[in-house]
Amino acid sequence: METTLSALAAQLRPSRPGPLVPVLPALHDLLPERGLRPGTVVSVGGDTSLMLALAAAATTAGTWCAAVGLQGLGLVAAAELGVALDRLLLAENPGERWPEVATALADAVGIMLLRPTGTVAGPLAARLPAVARRTGCALVVAGPWPGAQVRLDVVDRSWVGVGQGRGRLRARRITVASGGRGAAAVGRQTQLWLPDADGAIRRAGPAHRAAGVPAQARYAAAERGPLAVV
Repeated sequence: METTLSALAAQLRPSRPGPLVPVLPALHDLLPERGLRPGTVVSVGGDTSLMLALAAAATTAGTWCAAVGLQGLGLVAAAELGVALDRLLLAENPGERWPEVATALADAVGIMLLRPTGTVAGPLAARLPAVARRTGCALVVAGPWPGAQVRLDVVDRSWVGVGQGRGRLRARRITVASGGRGAAAVGRQTQLWLPDADGAIRRAGPAHRAAGVPAQARYAAAERGPLAVV
């Protein structure tokens, strides 16, 4: 289904998640407030799957999510990571108009996954978060963003299941380096299964057994496609 930005506001009645946009328990330690605060920018480097995982809990709870500029986004992979596709808006190729598209959608969704085109200028880097703060939208950006409050970088990844030239990929373990400003300034590294052998997202290591997304829940909305924005 396709729609225009001008008609979007009339179609959506987005639920706002409140002071914080929720994330999966396994991802709490990546964020200083254990959730995403509207108007703040979380910069993610090196892994689109981590961006999708950050949107899983919110969309499952009924919050609308927009993916802007994420060309070639794998919808099956998004569903497997817990994103509710019937709460996902796609603007895959906004081109140079991505600032206008992102600003318009920030008024309709509770979380936005954004890949900017080109360099982000200082005035825009301040203006879009201001709009998102006013409308109640959290921003998760692929790559660097001037003044981002939180920075998450996937610095290592490995797959489990492949032996000596044979086998089946069953689980992926990643190491995430986090940093940023304010409460996020103290850098740390966190290891995650994204996903584990059962398809869940959880902390790696025997001491951390945070709950992930049950396998059956990941496919509950897989047949309901996202809404494309043109």
